[in-house]
Amino acid sequence: MSDFRNQPDRRAQGRIGEEDAVRWLLTQGYEILERNVTNHAGELDVVAKEGETLCFLEIKARATDTFGPAIAAVDARKQRKISRAAALYIAMKGSAKGLHNCPCRFDVLGLDWQEDGWRYTLIRDAFPFAG
Repeated sequence: MSDFRNQPDRRAQGRIGEEDAVRWLLTQGYEILERNVTNHAGELDVVAKEGETLCFLEIKARATDTFGPAIAAVDARKQRKISRAAALYIAMKGSAKGLHNCPCRFDVLGLDWQEDGWRYTLIRDAFPFAG
């Protein structure tokens, strides 16, 4: 694991956080389908399956707790953007990937940096569809 805090900018920190998050999600049983999916409605950090459930995961990483835990950054505005991007994702790719009848949920994974590495906070079904 690279030192998240020593990266030159927030974008580099985000890449490291997301790489570490994906590795951790795999150990939790998620099957990663796609990453960094961008469409007209927004961006989805990770699209995955856990069992038969399609999961749209938002990943947030923070170097300090100055502004609270990482998961606190997923406010109502962000939830609406994720919801819209997920709805468009299903509309555009659902048939081809067999996802139209699949149960879906929104998960949030927060990574908070501590001296010995990440503290992971996963909230499954973190919020309802917010169209």
